[in-house]
Amino acid sequence: MELWAPDTTDKETRMSTWTDVAAMDDIFEGAAIGVAAGDRDIAVYKTEAGELFATDNICSHGHARLCDGFLEGHEIECPFHQGRFDIRTGEATLEPCVDAIRSYPIRIEGARVLVQVTA
Repeated sequence: MELWAPDTTDKETRMSTWTDVAAMDDIFEGAAIGVAAGDRDIAVYKTEAGELFATDNICSHGHARLCDGFLEGHEIECPFHQGRFDIRTGEATLEPCVDAIRSYPIRIEGARVLVQVTA
């Protein structure tokens, strides 16, 4: 089953790999976890509706781990300064965060969560 994810460019698609990062049971609804995908620190989110999304785990404003923030709907709140990001796109939605973070495609294989990262 493949879930919604932002479009990637052809170059990114050719140079990308899917990395197994967690079991579905590791991620609770309305919460986030921090995972490693290669050398990247990524946050994986599960909304109350059961949707999965992935972004960079480090806030672009205050170097906080977003997986430690508060998830409400499709927004994650940074635990340092309460700025927010849209977990679907990585766009900053509330100051002091103004720079977007990267979002990553996710797919499910069996009971495993995979994140697509580019080389």
